[in-house]
Amino acid sequence: MSDFGDYLRSLREQQRLSLRDVAAKTGVSISYITMIEHSKRKPPGPDVLKKLALAYNVPVKDLMKAAGYLDDLQEVKSVLSVETEVEMAFNFVMSDPRYHSGTRLSGPMTTDVKRFIVEMYEKSTGKKLLSGE
Repeated sequence: MSDFGDYLRSLREQQRLSLRDVAAKTGVSISYITMIEHSKRKPPGPDVLKKLALAYNVPVKDLMKAAGYLDDLQEVKSVLSVETEVEMAFNFVMSDPRYHSGTRLSGPMTTDVKRFIVEMYEKSTGKKLLSGE
């Protein structure tokens, strides 16, 4: 794609998501997403890109690269810590109504436990949420 807005719109359409769906999943307003898709705003910052990556089921690094923030994987690691990536993926899994872990989770969980739950979700759904090193 020659333009970030076109790229973002194509991701949304591939996932068969409406603007309203994306706004509900990310907390980003419909008008802001529309302005980005129509190139009336520059690409959003890393915080918004992280939210969009989860909604569009793509790695954050792909959106960061398309937005012009990154040139290689080393830069991704500096922007998005492993713990943050696991936490975001875990929250995505827990909010997916089609996926039920079979038990209620309680108490504090380590990053390793959350990673395990995310990896089980990835295996059962075929979705890739963690960048995997």
